[in-house]
Amino acid sequence: MGTLTLALLGQAWPYLLAMGAALAGVWTAYAKGKASQKARQDAADAAARTEAQKIDDAVAGRAPVDNRGRLARWSKS
Repeated sequence: MGTLTLALLGQAWPYLLAMGAALAGVWTAYAKGKASQKARQDAADAAARTEAQKIDDAVAGRAPVDNRGRLARWSKS
């Protein structure tokens, strides 16, 4: 039985090696795509945080009554 297994393995090793290389290539492409998507999302989040900070700074510089009036006008539009 062991001889048969070794004989089959001797015949099939190029195919097994090719399948292993293909799987490694697919996994590498998946990991790079996932990292790229995460970097893109992180950049979008950073831009949103920057814009939110600008809005917070602009609101903090006005009186609360002025902010309420602006919010009332904005919510009606």
